[in-house]
Amino acid sequence: MTTSWTVTRVLRDRNAALYLTGVVVSGFGTSSLWLASGVWVKDLTGSNGLAALCLLAMWAPTLAGPALGTLADRVRRRPLLIAVNLGLAALLPTLFAVDSPDGLWLLFTVLFAYGAAGVVSEAAESALLAAAVGPDLLGDLNGLRTSATEGMKLVAPLTGAGLYAAYGGASVALLDAVTFVLAAGLCALLRIHEERPRPSAGGWREQTREGVRHLWAHPVLRPLVRAAGTTMFFAALNGTTTYAVVDALGRSPAYAGVLYAVQGAGSVAVGLVSGPALRRLGARRFAAYGIALTALAVAARAVPSEPVALACGAASGLGLPCALIAAFTAVQRETPADLLGRTAATASTLVFAPNVIGLTAGAGLVELVGLRLLLVLYGLGLLTTAAMLAQSRASASRTAARSPSDANPA
Repeated sequence: MTTSWTVTRVLRDRNAALYLTGVVVSGFGTSSLWLASGVWVKDLTGSNGLAALCLLAMWAPTLAGPALGTLADRVRRRPLLIAVNLGLAALLPTLFAVDSPDGLWLLFTVLFAYGAAGVVSEAAESALLAAAVGPDLLGDLNGLRTSATEGMKLVAPLTGAGLYAAYGGASVALLDAVTFVLAAGLCALLRIHEERPRPSAGGWREQTREGVRHLWAHPVLRPLVRAAGTTMFFAALNGTTTYAVVDALGRSPAYAGVLYAVQGAGSVAVGLVSGPALRRLGARRFAAYGIALTALAVAARAVPSEPVALACGAASGLGLPCALIAAFTAVQRETPADLLGRTAATASTLVFAPNVIGLTAGAGLVELVGLRLLLVLYGLGLLTTAAMLAQSRASASRTAARSPSDANPA
C-alpha cells in the first residue's frame, strides 16, 4: 500500500514522471555500457585489473566535481542537460574504432569524458529537480530514481552482454548513444521556467568555494556525506573483486551481468520504500542501517557459492543506495537554489571521489591479496562506518533542528 502510494504521488506529477522516464531510458544504456566495457577489456587483455580500470575511468572526473558543478549554477540547467546528452550521443559511436588492445586508449578516453559529462549532469539535475517538484516529494523521487537507475541492472546488463556477445562492444555504445538522444528529448518536455542566473561577484574559483563551505559547515549534511563517501570507498574496493568472484565460481566474465542484475533487483526494492523510510527513520538511521546490511553482504561474498553470491548481490542492492539517497536528498532540501548546483557536485565529489581511490587501490589488491581476506576486511570497514554514523550526534543548531531530512535522529 505504501509502495503503491509512493509511486502514484510521484508519477502524477508531470515533471517527475518525465524525469523518471528519462532516467529509465538513459540508465538502460549506461548500465549496458558499464558491464560491456569491463567484459570488452577482459576479453581483449585477459586482465581483471584492466577490466576494473574501466570503472576508474568513468569515476575519475568526480575529483573535479566542485568545479564542474559550478557550471550548473552559471547557466540555465535544462538547456545544459540537453546539450550534455546530445554531446555524449555524438561521442559514443567513436568506439567502433576499438578492435584490439592497441585501441584501449580510445575506450578509456571516451569513458573518462562520459564520467565528466555525468558529473555536470548530476549537478544540473539536482538543482533542476529541486525547482521542478515540491520539497516533500524529493525523498520519494530520489528513491524512485534509484529504483529506475539501479533497476536497469535487471535487464540492461543481460541485454548488453547478449548484444556484446553477438555484435561486439561498439554495438552497446551505439545503443547507449540512442538512449541519450531520447533522454535529451524528454528533458526538453519538462515544464519549468528558469531565469538566467545572475552574474556573481566572485570568479569561478570563489563560486566553487561557496559550495564547499556551505556543505562542510552544515551540521546535518557533513556527517551524512562523510559516511556516504566512506561507504563508497569500501563498495569500490568490493567492486574490483567482481571478476575474481566470478572466476572463483568457475564462470565466464559475462556471468558478472547476472550478479549486477540481482543487485539491481535489491535497489529497485529499496528505492520504492525510501521516501516513507526517510520520513519514519530520519536520514541518519536510514543510512546507517543500509550501510550495515551492505557490510554483511560484502563479507559473505567470501563464500564460494553461487546461491550465496546471488543473495549477497541482492543484499548489497538493498543496502548501498540508502546512504546515497539520504545524503543527496538532504543536500537538495538544505541548500539555497543559487548554490545547489555546486553544492550537489561537491557532495558528489566527497561521496564518489573515494570510489576512485577505492577502484585504483582495489585493482591492484585483487591481483596481490587473497580474495576471501579482502572481502572480510572490506565488510569490517563498512560495519565500522555504519556504527560511527549510528552513534553520531546531531550538532545543536537551528538548521539541524529544522531539518526535514533528519527529523527523527537515532
